[in-house]
Amino acid sequence: MAEAVSIRVRGQVQGVGFRPFVWQLAREFGLSGCVLNDPEGVLIEAAGEHLEGFVAAISARAPKLARIDAVEVTPLESALPVGFEIAPSRGSGSETRVTPDAATCPDCAAEIRGEGRRRGYAFTNCTHCGPRFTILKGLPYDRARTTMAAFAMCDECRAEYGNPADRRFHAQPVACPRCGPRLWLEVANREVPGDPVTEAVKRLKIGEIVAVKGLGGFHLACDAANGQAVATLRARKRRPAKPFALMGHEAALQGVARLTEADLAILRDAAAPIVLVASRGVLPEDIAPGMATLGVMLPYTPLHHLLLDAFGGVLVMTSGNLSGEPQVVGNDEARDKLSAFADAFLMHDRDIARRLDDSVERSDPPMILRRARGRTPGTLRLPPGFDEAPQVLALGGQMKGAICLLKNGQALLGHHLGDLDDALCADEFDRAVADYTALFEHRPTLVAVDAHPGYRATIAGRRMGLPVAEVWHHHAHLASCLVDNAWPLGGGPVAGIVLDGTGLGPDGTIWGGELLLGTISVSNVGRGYGRRR
Repeated sequence: MAEAVSIRVRGQVQGVGFRPFVWQLAREFGLSGCVLNDPEGVLIEAAGEHLEGFVAAISARAPKLARIDAVEVTPLESALPVGFEIAPSRGSGSETRVTPDAATCPDCAAEIRGEGRRRGYAFTNCTHCGPRFTILKGLPYDRARTTMAAFAMCDECRAEYGNPADRRFHAQPVACPRCGPRLWLEVANREVPGDPVTEAVKRLKIGEIVAVKGLGGFHLACDAANGQAVATLRARKRRPAKPFALMGHEAALQGVARLTEADLAILRDAAAPIVLVASRGVLPEDIAPGMATLGVMLPYTPLHHLLLDAFGGVLVMTSGNLSGEPQVVGNDEARDKLSAFADAFLMHDRDIARRLDDSVERSDPPMILRRARGRTPGTLRLPPGFDEAPQVLALGGQMKGAICLLKNGQALLGHHLGDLDDALCADEFDRAVADYTALFEHRPTLVAVDAHPGYRATIAGRRMGLPVAEVWHHHAHLASCLVDNAWPLGGGPVAGIVLDGTGLGPDGTIWGGELLLGTISVSNVGRGYGRRR
């Protein structure tokens, strides 16, 4: 290996503590040089006798939240400084992945229960956890490009932020009670005196409904064991049958659901999704009418941990929205739209840059049913043969709106947007297209749409002034299965059973459950393919 090298690390490597990890690793291997963020990911310039071991350790020992796509090493001719430093970020724009929001790590969970200055602080975080995508306004991922820019760090937080040996080094949302976001409980547009978590729990325990501002929007919370409170929430939301999600500490969830090891593994993941699990049948029927399963999740922010510590049971934690509309994110929006549902509001003053529902998953078989907070913006490496594929914007279907961006041989999957028949969800779809394409500097040469001419996403795609590729609805499902399983471009035919309600077929009729035989080739990429059986 050359005496001095430039090392390009691509993937999910910003906002995960990668630079301090590299700094500590370089000190361990006795190297000189620097590490920095730029639009392509992380750039390392290093020199020393143990470069080979250093490069191997980058992938082998990467931070927990990192997802490395590639480590590229090239010789470097320029002289490097003595010692190893973390240099300022360079450039702007995006050729790298963005880290999703991550559930509170064990260190921060212990800290809010300890005796230090962050005891009871609802916005505690570090490089291993906390908000990411929901506060991000631009790339590279630096504090000035997040909704934390409004909060000037105090001297103590700045010292942590500037210390490469501290777990909060360049943790962009770093804050404490002296300098960070503030929490309060509000009733009838007036702040309630006292500790906001304590006061909120008092109301939950007497059967009231509390709107709670989380990472990607508001939830409506009530005591899951209180049948009257659950029935009141259903009546107020006009939601007669759709199941409510639940949140609780692991021990409390074990009391209401039968959790397998596979369930627990997903629940404990940094994404902290809602997981569909077997019910023990001990909660009121109104939680999930007529169902033998429950949707449960663990607390994933310090606020949720503090709330459940004080409450001591399981809470309904359902999206704060009018039925069928997007989740509410702003304080004024919450006051306007949720006052008919909630008796009180547990609010804070950190803005939410991006509306994200909770992801929904199951463990057997492993499946993401709703891709949202914690899973977006996720990327999927395209199968062999797609490395030179053009940038494509895919706009999805109608009932469960979502978008996908193809760029650099990867599919970047957007978040769940809801039913586009709803006007506000359709507006959210338009915002998501503008947001993702701008944030990730996506310049599509082709728009892929569902072949159904009446779908909102299809109409939007046709208005973009770009070449349009129509995809038959059920063919798209088969294609997604092929990509999920890394089926190569030009691979042999595959039989697929598609059981997805209805979708327009190439014969002009509405198809239901289908048995398809199809593959992907250069001649039909982005077009309908496969034969119906």
